[in-house]
Amino acid sequence: MIQLSAEENVVYTIAEEKLTDEDYNKIIPFLQEKIRSFGKIRWYFEMQDFEGWSLSAMWRDAKFDFEYNENMEKIAMVGADEWEKGLTQLMKPFAKADVRFFKINEKQTAKTWIKE
Repeated sequence: MIQLSAEENVVYTIAEEKLTDEDYNKIIPFLQEKIRSFGKIRWYFEMQDFEGWSLSAMWRDAKFDFEYNENMEKIAMVGADEWEKGLTQLMKPFAKADVRFFKINEKQTAKTWIKE
């Protein structure tokens, strides 16, 4: 399940459980609209009881990231588990954005950082 909101070029996402194609039918157009409006966006991605992606959703995520890599300025990954921190480290070499991991109890710090 996914929750989306935005303040200008900052997109806020809360991902719960496993992300599916249905979630990406919401995420991708939302992000594309923000990119059309602002050129570059910043993405706050909070994981709550997160179980990852379905295989097809993971593929759609990878395709989006590759296509819009130039349009991502900052990505704040916020989670509680070590594998989520590891995922963030795995993303860094492939992202042009400044990607940082924050523990769930640091989410206010992450929200401040993403706006700076």
